[in-house]
Amino acid sequence: MPNKTMQEMQDEVDRYIKQFKEGYFSPLAMMARLTEELGELAREINHYYGEKPKKKTEKENTVEEELGDLLFVIICLANSLGIDLTASFDRVMHKFNTRDKDRWTRIEEVLPDDGE
Repeated sequence: MPNKTMQEMQDEVDRYIKQFKEGYFSPLAMMARLTEELGELAREINHYYGEKPKKKTEKENTVEEELGDLLFVIICLANSLGIDLTASFDRVMHKFNTRDKDRWTRIEEVLPDDGE
């Protein structure tokens, strides 16, 4: 299956939501849903990488599944507000590549010299 662009994902979610009379939830309701999904992701991260193992009675979710849920809600929120996530992503990457260009130690700066 070929990779989807962000625009394709936004269009797919929009088609899915628009088949229902209820449509998109309000931004505030989606913010609550986003918070809920983020909590579920945090719980999974804690189970797999933290000190709190799952109880035997808990459903087996994955970090991948929770990231997918989070992405779906982010796309819903963006669509409902008319936000192009590709343009939003491009702006944030420009910000990181300009404002923060010297903030972190680049890998090539820490590699040993070739003896020259």
